[in-house]
Amino acid sequence: MISRLQKKYALSEQGAKDLFQAIVYSVLANISLMLPVALLAIVLDGMLPVALGTEDKMSGIIWYTIAGIIILAVIFIFHYQQYTKAYIGTYDESERRRITLAEKMRTLPLSFFHERDISDLTSTIMGDCAGFEHAFSHIVPQFFGALISTGIVCVVLLIMNWKMGLALLWVAPVAFAIVILSRKWQEKLGKKYMNARLTLSEGIQECLETVQDIKACNQERSYMEKLDAKMDAAEKAQISSEMVSASLVTTGQMILRLGLATVIVVGSSLILKEQISLFTYILYLIAASRLYDPLSGAMANMAELFGVNLQVNRLKEIQEYPLESGQTEYRTNGYDITFDHVKFSYEAGKAVLKDVSFTAKQGQVTALVGPSGGGKSTVAKLAAKFYGLDSGKITLGGIDIAEIDPVALMKDFSIVFQDVVLFNNTVMENIRIGRKGASDEEVIAAAKAAKCHEFIEKLPQGYQTVIGENGSTLSGGECQRLSIARALLKDAPVILLDEATASLDVDNETQIQEAISKLVSGKTVLVIAHRMRTIEAADQIVVLDKGVVAESGNHDTLMNQNGLYRKLVDLQTEAANWKLV
Repeated sequence: MISRLQKKYALSEQGAKDLFQAIVYSVLANISLMLPVALLAIVLDGMLPVALGTEDKMSGIIWYTIAGIIILAVIFIFHYQQYTKAYIGTYDESERRRITLAEKMRTLPLSFFHERDISDLTSTIMGDCAGFEHAFSHIVPQFFGALISTGIVCVVLLIMNWKMGLALLWVAPVAFAIVILSRKWQEKLGKKYMNARLTLSEGIQECLETVQDIKACNQERSYMEKLDAKMDAAEKAQISSEMVSASLVTTGQMILRLGLATVIVVGSSLILKEQISLFTYILYLIAASRLYDPLSGAMANMAELFGVNLQVNRLKEIQEYPLESGQTEYRTNGYDITFDHVKFSYEAGKAVLKDVSFTAKQGQVTALVGPSGGGKSTVAKLAAKFYGLDSGKITLGGIDIAEIDPVALMKDFSIVFQDVVLFNNTVMENIRIGRKGASDEEVIAAAKAAKCHEFIEKLPQGYQTVIGENGSTLSGGECQRLSIARALLKDAPVILLDEATASLDVDNETQIQEAISKLVSGKTVLVIAHRMRTIEAADQIVVLDKGVVAESGNHDTLMNQNGLYRKLVDLQTEAANWKLV
């Protein structure tokens, strides 16, 4: 049972145990609420001897009072245990789930994040996990508890008198059938609402990220109208989903109440025929007043469970996504990077790299150039095993990187991408991310090598200055230099630089190139740059065009070939000489 709950709702083992115990105590709590009904029946049954004077009145009252106190204690104990397991257990499981999701995403390949939008993932971690808390504290235990406890009571009532039992219970399957048979309809509307909510979330995130451009283009009114339309669509989808569920549940609950009428009619008929006693008739009337409430609650919970399944499935997609694996311990013969007939595509049927072969040798600088969209950044990402290949092979020191664990492989790479990521922390800690445990002196040395030291010293608290989310208090060039310092601190045998000098002015760019040149010795350096002058001194230049290697060689060789590289250099020279007239 525990393993089934664990699999169905993507729970941890402890979470499944807590849920099972919550269901058990929900059953006991619901059954305990029938004990006062039983006591009332006993009291009514005992009233006749007291009225006739054949039994001591005071003695009966004492025993009934003691029994009532015991029943209250039992009700309190079961409800307390049910609350502890359902609520406290759920919140503990929610904590474990968020940590598990974070750990899972830390080990997922980048292809997963290419397939999923960031706002979608944020919605899953925050919104779906919050929905999980509500579902497993307020819905799931109560639903199963109500069904099981009601089923037990129903069996007892049918055994006592099957005619009165049927009169009381015939409405239950009819009412539940209305909700169950409309499940696909409700799930369809639930998915529609979820998609509308995700679209709205994406719109809000986009608005926050691009607010500067929106204002600069004077598009506030136009953009807000589009965002309002997304809000209206999400609101409409939510209302439609909830209206349908509420209508079906209300209809079912109305049908449940017909059971009381049938109990009255059938019970009156059986009394007239002297087939049941007045006491039995009253007992079933009392049972009807108590039994339909948990069934009504179970019906409402069932409708919510359909939505819960959508959230659980979204969480399962992350938890069950296949991980990349490989050797955690490996020994390379140097650090040459070789691309051997590599083919790759982000989307099936749309090849980004069609047939790429070259070798970036250790101790040399290999530059990747070419028109935009030629696959330069993709090559750098594939070298670090951010994605799996469609075909071909990439080796590091003679070892196929497909056989190496991605986390272990990254120990040999220092990477600076054109999109710099900094954290809302101090300058010192942002650089120290490159190598955990590095001393302050080592961090400062890396900053000096990356030409950061001078502007860092001018900050309010120097290296202890908190730079805001993604370096919001720094310029683009300063952010990029910190990213370079981080990579230099790591001091890995392979360095990947993707547009590493894109945000730097000419003066700083020259200084950074000098700093990088000092670190090339004995390392494999792969550089991507649009500015041709930045890679003129590279040992090897690989020209990529339309997913293939169009040319390769050093600067002088490629210039003499009069091919694509020469054309790109000439175009940039012409652009550099352009001026306003």
